[in-house]
Amino acid sequence: MTKISPLLVVAVALIDADGRVLLQQRPPGKAMADLWEFPGGKVELGETPEAALIRELEEELGIRTHSSCLAPATFASEPLDDRHLLLLLYVCRKWEGVPHPHHATALKWVRPAQMYALPMPPADLPLIGILEALL
Repeated sequence: MTKISPLLVVAVALIDADGRVLLQQRPPGKAMADLWEFPGGKVELGETPEAALIRELEEELGIRTHSSCLAPATFASEPLDDRHLLLLLYVCRKWEGVPHPHHATALKWVRPAQMYALPMPPADLPLIGILEALL
């Protein structure tokens, strides 16, 4: 039996005062280029998921938040090449700074129902319905 190595990834649905969610577009040359996704990234060895997300938000968007502002929402589980992706999605309504696409091609504020029309990674698609129910 082949052992599958899990890949732990965190992502966040940043929600603005109008109930819209921030998505970022993956840059050309990366896996799943041009797809729209929730900001976030891999959890590094020795990091908690919340610490990883706080780090990723600062690196990717130039914003700061605190672990108390990150509410666990749901997760996705998806095969990914020779690994298995476990994606933890958090919701955040409070942060400092204005998001800028430091590593993404573009940013877009959308309502959850609008996400169905956007090209998104397979692991993100099941999360849309949960966000619709929450918002």
